[in-house]
Amino acid sequence: MNSPFISLLVLAGIAIFLILRLRNVLGTRDGFEKPPVIQPERRADTRRDFEVIEGGPDRDITDHVEDGSDAAKALAAMKLAEHGFSVSEFLGGARGAYEMILMAFEKGDVEQLRPFLAEDVLETFETVIAQREEQGLSIDASFVGIRELTLQGASFDRGTSTAEISVRFVAELTSVVRNSDGEVVEGDPTEIKRQRDIWTFGRDMGSSNPNWVLVATGG
Repeated sequence: MNSPFISLLVLAGIAIFLILRLRNVLGTRDGFEKPPVIQPERRADTRRDFEVIEGGPDRDITDHVEDGSDAAKALAAMKLAEHGFSVSEFLGGARGAYEMILMAFEKGDVEQLRPFLAEDVLETFETVIAQREEQGLSIDASFVGIRELTLQGASFDRGTSTAEISVRFVAELTSVVRNSDGEVVEGDPTEIKRQRDIWTFGRDMGSSNPNWVLVATGG
């Protein structure tokens, strides 16, 4: 074997050794190294995630109605018209108003009802109460509690800033009807009954009066 060929083999061996050593060094990261560069695509993804979190659906609305529905749009418009408006707080107030109005109606207390009812609803309630009194009937009722409360619908008139929200109630109560002698003519004082109502409350958003009034009733 001649010397040039031997020299060539030696050089080839040295080259292979250097390549392997270089690959091993590049595959390890010891000591100081520059921080990895964030690719532009990664930064864009981060911004998009941030925008979804910051500009996502309003949970105060979507917890109660479907996102993008007419009711959701109406509730969002109410919030724009009155920045302090909260759907959850409204429903909490509606819960208390339902019990108070229902019990005042059962007892025939028109004066307690007056501030919380629209004029036509008040007239209807007054008529029913007057008919009971003419017949010598009274109602003995006890409110047990609300089993279900759901937001049924909402509308908003941007021209007049009038808002209406419908709420479905399922309540439990005991109720008996007594005649003028105090005798029970209907119901059982020990029987708990369920009552289902859909009430619509209305208000002018942005008004100095914070109270919602009952504008319609249904079952």
